[in-house]
Amino acid sequence: MSQKITWPNGKKFAFSVFDDADNHINSDVQDVYRFLKELGIRTTKSVWPNKGTGVPICGGFTCEEPGYLDWIHQLEADGFEIGYHLATYHTSTREESKLALDKYREWFGHDPVTMSNHALCKDTIYWGPARLGNPLYKGFYKLLNIHKDKNFLGHEEKSEYFWGDLCRERIKYVRNFTFRGTNTLKDCPFMPYVDPGKPYVNMWYASTEGPKVGPFSNATTPDKIDQVEEEGGLCLMYTHFGYQFSVNGKINPEFRRNMEHLAAKDCWFAPVRDILDYLLKVNGEHIISSAERNALERKWLKERLVLGST
Repeated sequence: MSQKITWPNGKKFAFSVFDDADNHINSDVQDVYRFLKELGIRTTKSVWPNKGTGVPICGGFTCEEPGYLDWIHQLEADGFEIGYHLATYHTSTREESKLALDKYREWFGHDPVTMSNHALCKDTIYWGPARLGNPLYKGFYKLLNIHKDKNFLGHEEKSEYFWGDLCRERIKYVRNFTFRGTNTLKDCPFMPYVDPGKPYVNMWYASTEGPKVGPFSNATTPDKIDQVEEEGGLCLMYTHFGYQFSVNGKINPEFRRNMEHLAAKDCWFAPVRDILDYLLKVNGEHIISSAERNALERKWLKERLVLGST
């Protein structure tokens, strides 16, 4: 069980979303953010700074798409955080990663605070088997993914895709494990945390599984949100708002109902950065123990088997 947090301004619980940039290609995503703004819900929208020159793994707009950066700046002015989803929508070299971070700093006046890896890019950092520290779990993961690419090299110093030192110097929080439980703090009560086995990341955070509108809505039904409220917990969703949360200008009905129910609650709505900074201030810097890491990894692997993806 997670410890009960005293949230800012006497709020009963907290909620946020880290929205990966995949498939942000039209005004439907803008409709989602307009809807969230109207409800008073502030979250984190990630970006790709570099214009891609290769084949997208999962595509979408980058910050160099005409007009897109203007909208991103407006989101920031409206109180949303702008996170980082690697340099672009396909694998990037070290030089390209540095260029993307430099662009981000130029456009926003500071380095990214929060980040998530993007899909199967080779410059992902501590991805694939490297997400896991326990040798037994690592081996099990490799067996489950025997026919899939496992060469993720953002943390490998001899690789042309290495940028781990830049990540450590310029990014504060990186997402790793996602879980099915709506109260994210139940699964990872000590986040954000330091993992000494992964020295190129300063601190890690977990999220609740909700990559598309279906699983997102399943995780945020009124009864599940009411339970998080009762527990005084945190729901920190992982998602892609580019996948049918709005279609042709119409917000998905179930997503709308759930968010309207949530918005009526005495909840602290804040970007991921602010929530993690607050948890760090309240709980102090937590260095994860072997037992804690094993428990996280074991639960994550079990849930991957149920979900049919690892």
